[in-house]
Amino acid sequence: MNTKKLITRTLFLLFLVTMLIAILVPFFAFLATSLYSSSEVYQYPRTMMPRFTYDMKITWEDDMYQLSVYEDDIEDYELKIYTNSPEKLRIYLKKQYSVQLTDEEIVADFSKSKDGTAVYMQYKKDLLYNFKTFFTITSNADKAIMNSIIAAGWTILISLSIGSMAGYTIARYRIKWKKQINLSLLIVRMFPMVAVSIPMLVYLIRMGLNGTMFGLAIVYSVGNIALTAWITNSIFQGISVELEEASLVFGANKIQTFFKITLPLAFPGLVACSMYAFLAAWNDSIVALILSNSNPTLSLLIYKAIGMSGDIQLAAAGAVILVTPSLIFTFIIKNYINQLWGDVKF
Repeated sequence: MNTKKLITRTLFLLFLVTMLIAILVPFFAFLATSLYSSSEVYQYPRTMMPRFTYDMKITWEDDMYQLSVYEDDIEDYELKIYTNSPEKLRIYLKKQYSVQLTDEEIVADFSKSKDGTAVYMQYKKDLLYNFKTFFTITSNADKAIMNSIIAAGWTILISLSIGSMAGYTIARYRIKWKKQINLSLLIVRMFPMVAVSIPMLVYLIRMGLNGTMFGLAIVYSVGNIALTAWITNSIFQGISVELEEASLVFGANKIQTFFKITLPLAFPGLVACSMYAFLAAWNDSIVALILSNSNPTLSLLIYKAIGMSGDIQLAAAGAVILVTPSLIFTFIIKNYINQLWGDVKF
């Protein structure tokens, strides 16, 4: 391998590593923050990984329990709270350290210190505490999830049905100003959805679709129809016309040819378009705030909950909840996406 190829390959690998770091580090930072307790999230310097257990020391002095927690930075136990109320101890442990104990368990553990000896305990942290709390402080979370699924489903259906037909028409028929039409499709995709949603709100109100997921999907589909038409246009142009002509020669009509020959070959491109449509509908909160504020999607619900809560760990938990379905959807369709680059699996 000569020097020029070695330098080129090294620079390319450095670029890939940089991109992976830029993508993975923020995600793992959000994931780690979502698992922090209240005491950890404001700790400086903050640890890279969340704690899973806490070492605590309980003593009994002046008719009160004194709770001390081991801190790594001082390498010693630090007094946190003193009280004789098991309820206050339970609430403190839950809010500050995400430790879930009942009053009876606290009494059973802490009362051992009343003989004058210090009691050392190790409690496990509830790693899902922030996620449970997030759904506790939000209302109608289940309905919001269903709204997001319905809106994303309608967006995919509308975008693929209309956009793919437009792409096939542009690819297969002689149309005047075809290049200008392709360029206009990209220009439509560049329009911000907020600018489209405000005038569309008037029409949705007239049609009685304001606050519905179908009306929301119509607005989401405006840009995705253009993008789908632009992508599928290139896909259909890459499919040989001779295959369709051969199908017609052997007795199939145009509809049979399209569904049995053309559509299966273009299916990876359609799946890629569905991914763009899904992400556009699933991650949006601004358009939903304008068109469906009274009937929110999951993204809008998380947006509102983060605004009402000043806890960083709860905001991170909401972000993880929002991004998880996107990762699952992308993982499901990844094999079809790979076929666009020749990684065909039968």
